[in-house]
Amino acid sequence: MGRNLQSSERLRPVDLARGHGLSTQAIRNYEETGILPAAGRTPHGYRTYTSLHAAALSAFLALVPGHGHQTATSIMRAVNQGSAEEAFHLIDESHAQLLDDRRTLQAVESALRGLERTTASGPDVGSGPAAVGPGVGSEPAAAPGSGGTFIGPLAEKLGIGPATLRKWERAGLVRPRRDPLTGYRVYDEAAVRDARLAHQLRRGGYLLEQIAPLIAQVRAAGGLEPLQATLCDWHGRLSARGRAMLTGAAELEAYLRERG
Repeated sequence: MGRNLQSSERLRPVDLARGHGLSTQAIRNYEETGILPAAGRTPHGYRTYTSLHAAALSAFLALVPGHGHQTATSIMRAVNQGSAEEAFHLIDESHAQLLDDRRTLQAVESALRGLERTTASGPDVGSGPAAVGPGVGSEPAAAPGSGGTFIGPLAEKLGIGPATLRKWERAGLVRPRRDPLTGYRVYDEAAVRDARLAHQLRRGGYLLEQIAPLIAQVRAAGGLEPLQATLCDWHGRLSARGRAMLTGAAELEAYLRERG
């Protein structure tokens, strides 16, 4: 809108608002919060805007989908205060967050592929010599009639120590139940799945606090297969953010050129 106007043309709040489906109050709010530069005033005190304000509005609205309302507001405030470097820093932080989100998604997908491989190849999933803790040899491979396995055999299959599984349990990554006869921890199919996924992500360098929300997503999806739809949606949302950032960058560059 703004780039088709002469810089000397005066616009009313309604002129800016109408092209973007906004209210005139929203335009005034944007000016008051620093998203738009200060408006001129008529002798009677009415606000007047120019193509510069139209370009600022276009830039802000284009920045919001990729950076969020709060960051987009901070970017525009920085530009309007003459601190382009601060605005670029905020943009860099958003891109860094997007890259981190992409890496997290890749880690989840890598972990899921690892689970598929280990499931297909059988129970022997240890990546090295098993760190067998006390009492492992005395435990049966599975809890009788429970459809699960005890901590020692599971730790041995994963190539970790039982203490690691207990630590993961305290962090909420795995949820074994207790065998009513022996008091041993019993890992059913879902708990074994969570332990395998945690193991894959830990090998990828992820911290427990980073893994916990990913495990929660698997549980909420009801298993690995339903999670594929979530992963596809996750890919789509990240791609949409990336494209929105490109659009926002183009509009912001146009505004910077208009400011001179």
